[in-house]
Amino acid sequence: MKILMATNGLDIGGAETHIIELAKELKRRGHEVLVVSNGGVYVEELDRVGIRHIKAPLNSRALKPMYRSYQILKKVIREEKPQVVHAHARIPGFLCGLLRGEGSFAFVTTAHWVFASEGMVRYLTNWGTKTIAVSEDIKRYLRDSYGVPGQDVFITINGIDTERFSPAVSGERVKAEFGIPAGAPVLSHVSRMDDSRALAARHLIDLAPALCERVEGLVLLLVGGGDVLEELKEKAQAQNEKLGRQAIVMTGPRSDINAMVAAGDVFVGVSRAALEAMSAAKPTLVAGNEGYLGIFTPDKLERAISSNFCCRGEDPIDSGTMEADILRLLALSPEEKTISGRYCRQVILEHYSVGRMAQDALLAYEAALHPRNILVSGYYGYSNAGDEAILEALSQSVRRTCPGTGLTVLSGNPGLTEATYGCRAVPRFSPVKLYQAVKSCDALISGGGSLLQDATSTRSLLYYLLVIRMAERRGKKVFLLANGIGPVDYPGNRKRVARAVREAEYITLRDPASVAELQSMGVDRSDLAVTADPVYLLEPGDSAAAQAALDAAGVGEEPFLVVSIRPWRKNENLEERVAAICDGVVTRYGLKPLLIPMQQGVDDAMARRILGKMKEKGYLLENTPRGRDIMAVIGKSRLVLSMRLHSLIFAANMAVPAVGISYDPKLDANLKLLDQPTAGTVETLEVETALRLIGETLEHREERVDALAVKRRELAASAIRNEEIIAKL
Repeated sequence: MKILMATNGLDIGGAETHIIELAKELKRRGHEVLVVSNGGVYVEELDRVGIRHIKAPLNSRALKPMYRSYQILKKVIREEKPQVVHAHARIPGFLCGLLRGEGSFAFVTTAHWVFASEGMVRYLTNWGTKTIAVSEDIKRYLRDSYGVPGQDVFITINGIDTERFSPAVSGERVKAEFGIPAGAPVLSHVSRMDDSRALAARHLIDLAPALCERVEGLVLLLVGGGDVLEELKEKAQAQNEKLGRQAIVMTGPRSDINAMVAAGDVFVGVSRAALEAMSAAKPTLVAGNEGYLGIFTPDKLERAISSNFCCRGEDPIDSGTMEADILRLLALSPEEKTISGRYCRQVILEHYSVGRMAQDALLAYEAALHPRNILVSGYYGYSNAGDEAILEALSQSVRRTCPGTGLTVLSGNPGLTEATYGCRAVPRFSPVKLYQAVKSCDALISGGGSLLQDATSTRSLLYYLLVIRMAERRGKKVFLLANGIGPVDYPGNRKRVARAVREAEYITLRDPASVAELQSMGVDRSDLAVTADPVYLLEPGDSAAAQAALDAAGVGEEPFLVVSIRPWRKNENLEERVAAICDGVVTRYGLKPLLIPMQQGVDDAMARRILGKMKEKGYLLENTPRGRDIMAVIGKSRLVLSMRLHSLIFAANMAVPAVGISYDPKLDANLKLLDQPTAGTVETLEVETALRLIGETLEHREERVDALAVKRRELAASAIRNEEIIAKL
C-alpha cells in the first residue's frame, strides 16, 4: 500500500518516536510511506531509511498556516493517491478529514493522548473511519468524550525497537560528553520539557539535594527540550551551585535517546520513554504529570498497561514517596538491578514489539479499506441479563474471529446497547432504520436465544422472520446462531419457520430438542448441528466486585442459595410456594435465599413480593448488573433454584448445581442437557418436593460440581463451532 502519515512535527517526543518506528516498520514490510509534518530532528532518520518527508505547518492552529497545510495536503493526496491517510494529531486529523473528497483513501487516525473536548476546539477533531488508541483508557475517552464506537477503535502499543534500546548499548560516550565521573551512580530521565509534561523533572530537580546527600556522587541526567526548558535549567543550575558540583545535567533535546538511557543506572519517567528504558533493561520508576505508579514490578503490570505507562488514574506524585522509592531503587545491589532490568525488558519483548504495533496499524487500515458489517437480530436492549450476555459473548466472538468487522445490533434501547458493547445499534422497530441496516450489512446473525417460537406471541415470531426474509431477499448471508426452536404451535407459523430455516446459509441449534422440533416441521437439512449457547464462552465478572454486590445485598460471605424466578401466565400461588421454599432453605439448610432478578422491570417486582411473603429473612440483588457480573455472584453460591434459562447457564458455567422450575420446553431441554433435576412445572411445583431435591443436591454437591465442570468444558468446546461459522461469514 501507499500510506500517507500526517502529524504536527517530528521533534523529540513519545508520539513522534511512535510515528518514526511505525513508518520504518511499514516500509520494511514493503509498503510505501510518506510523511507530512512541520519537520524536526527525526526527519534525518526518515531520510536515512528512504522515507519521503514533505514539510507543512501542521503544528499551528492559526488560520493562515492551517490553510497552507490544507493546500499542501490536498496537492499531495491528489498527486500521490495514497490508499491510506493516517493522521496522528488533532490539526492533521481535522484537515485530512476535510480532504476526504479528494481521493478514495481510507482515513485512519491515532489517539496518542487525551485532548480537550469542550467548546469550539471539539469541532477541530475528526477521528477518521477507524481510530487507533495507544491504551484502553484512551479508548474509553474516545467513547465517552466523542462517542466513537468501541468497535471502530483498535488498541495498539508504543512499539519499541528492542535492538536500538538494548542492554548492549553503551552510555560511556554520553558520560564522557557531559563529564560524568567514571563509576558515579546515574539516574536518567527523558521527557518533553513542556509545562504539561515536565512535572517529574521538576520534582527530580527539587529532590536533588536530598538524594545527593544519601547517595554519594549521584548524577541526575535530564533529557529533553520544550517550552519550560530554560526555566528548569535555571533551577538546576541553582541546585548545582548549592551542591558545589554538576549533580544535575540538563541535555536539552536529543535524538540519541538510546545512548542517554544507557548512561543511567536507573530510570524515572513515563510513557514511551519508560518503555525504552525498560527495553534497555533499566530498573524503572514510573511517574509523570498524570500520576505516580512507583517502582515497576510484576504486580503493577496490568495497571501500567491500561494507561500505556502514563499513570492516568493513579494518585499524583508525592515528593516524599518519590524520594523514598528513588533511594530504594538506587540502593539495589547489582544482582537485584539485573533481575529488575531483566524483567522490564521481558515485558517489552512480550507486549511492546514494533512488529505488533505495525500489525495493529495494518489491521485498522484493512478494516477502513474493506469495511465489513454483521447485523445482529435478537431480544436485545431490554435489560434481560440472559439475552444481554448472549450479545456480549457474540460481540467478543466476532472481535476474536474477525477483527475489524463491525456489529450493528437491532435494539430496544440503541443508546444503552452502543454504550455497553461499543457497537452500533439501531431501533429495532423503526422501518426506515431496519431497512437501512439490512441493506448495508454483509451478513445477518439471528440469535442466539429462543426467537423462533410463538409461545410468547405470534407477533414476536413474525418480527424475527421478517428480518430474516428481508436479509435473504437482498442476498445477504444469514446465520441462525445457537437458536432454541419452539414451541411453534400454529400451523401457519410452522410453515414460515421451516421456510426461513431452509433458506438460511448456516444454522446451529442450542439443544437436540430444537433439532427434533425442526424435523417435525419437515426441515430435512443434513447440516443441522447442535452447538451450545454462546454464553458458555463468556468469562465471569470480577470476583471482588461480586463480593461487594453480596455485601451490599446483606448476604456477606455466608452460604447462600440463588433464586431466579420470572412471572408467567400460569402462576397461581407461585409466589407463595417459592416463599415457602425459601423459608425451608433457611430453617433446614442454613442458607440465605438471594433473589436475583434477571430482567429489570419484569422480575424485580415479583422478587419483592416473594420477599414480603416470607417468614424468614430473604435478600435481593438490587440493580441487576450485566450477565457476566451475575455469573460471578452465582459462582459464590451453593445452589441455584431457577426458572430462568440463563441463570441455569450461568450456574453451569460456574459449576454450581441447580434445581429447575419449568415453564417452557427450552428449560426442560437445558436441565436434561446438564443432568440437573427439576422440581416440577409452574403449575405442579410442590414445596416439599423442591426442598427434598435441594437437600439431595446439597448432600451430593461435590460430585455434581465435578460433573458440571466436565459438562461446561464440553459445551464451551461446542460453542466454538459458532465462532468458526462466524469466521466463514
